Amino acid sequence: MQQDFKENLQLAFDTVRTHKLRSFLAILGVMIGVSLIILVVGLVQGFRQTIQDEITAEGIDTAFVSRFDQGPQNGHRPKDEKLRKPLTLEDAMAIRELCPAIKQIAVSAFQWQLTHTARYQKNEVEGTDFRGTFPAYLEVYSNATMKAGRFFTEAENEHRENVVVIGENVAKAFFPTINDALGKEILVDGSTYLVVGVFEKPLGGFGTNDEDRRTVIPYYTFMKLYPSSFELGYRFLAYPGKLDAAVDQLREVLRRRRNVAYSAPDNFSIQTQVEVVRQFNDIIGGVVLAVIVLSSIGLLIGGMGVMNIMLVSVTERTREIGVRKAIGARSRDITWQFLFEAMTLTGTGGLIGILVGSGIVLLVPMVSPLKAIVPAWAVIIGFTVSVSIGLIFGVWPATKAARLNPVEALRYE
Repeated sequence: MQQDFKENLQLAFDTVRTHKLRSFLAILGVMIGVSLIILVVGLVQGFRQTIQDEITAEGIDTAFVSRFDQGPQNGHRPKDEKLRKPLTLEDAMAIRELCPAIKQIAVSAFQWQLTHTARYQKNEVEGTDFRGTFPAYLEVYSNATMKAGRFFTEAENEHRENVVVIGENVAKAFFPTINDALGKEILVDGSTYLVVGVFEKPLGGFGTNDEDRRTVIPYYTFMKLYPSSFELGYRFLAYPGKLDAAVDQLREVLRRRRNVAYSAPDNFSIQTQVEVVRQFNDIIGGVVLAVIVLSSIGLLIGGMGVMNIMLVSVTERTREIGVRKAIGARSRDITWQFLFEAMTLTGTGGLIGILVGSGIVLLVPMVSPLKAIVPAWAVIIGFTVSVSIGLIFGVWPATKAARLNPVEALRYE
């Protein structure tokens, strides 16, 4: 049996080498299909890793609380969601007092629909993440690390001082070095603020998200400048291992303070980092499925090409088949000979596709900020699928060859 396997494999490779151009054209579809699968899987895995790194960088034991539901809204919110009562500072104080599983809570005031612009002399940064918050922000947000200077103090917050902590990208846009930003005055939406600190840019990110455009001022300063048309959000930090308990305690406090009926749904949103990762995986999983289905079309076309080439090969080698049968070859030997040829063709195409796809994936991080990873399971699946295509589409030509009558085959010209 082992000898038959080696002999059929040798015959298959000999045939591929003899008809190089025809073999290449036959496997082109398989090669493209496998390359596309490897490329998509590599980009998606890198994209997933980037997003998860960015999400978890904000703290795995944290959650965000808002009056609006989080996630895609298709450009509008339901009427009942718009009618929800805003969150208040008093709600946050009650949460801190009545939720023992919560270590710290950071309240942020911001404006959903306004685009904020920071300026220094002739330089300008649009679309800054402008908000007012408390010094607890530094403890709750694990990606709030100081690169230079300091965060503002509770005294500066209480006295409504016009001080600001800016993101690293904002500092680089305005000043030659990070340290040059300290002590300078910048404008944010026309108001003057003294720069007291610069955030270190969080690791990860992609596109515009790899930029740190934060401009953070004290909460009461924000209230002084924007007494209306603002929104409050909370991010809380739970004690290690107590995130679920913290969410339950917070939900109970907010439902009671907001007079939510026992059978009514929450009129606020609590989103943990675990839920964000799960929602992202659900979305990206659908994208991957759609792309794999499209890639399968290329594999199907490649399989049909291999089948047609193998049928032509059976016709060309009819006399050879007759000779082999005349000297004792069995039908199953002929079947396996042609199946091995088909699998060798598609397997070779799969290997080339894996190399091409992996090469492109490895180039992506070199020419862009995106991550790209080729997992071992994708390589194994790519090769297995390519060989399986040859097995499936080689059955008909192999069966046709095995059923040839040796006498008639020997007479074939």
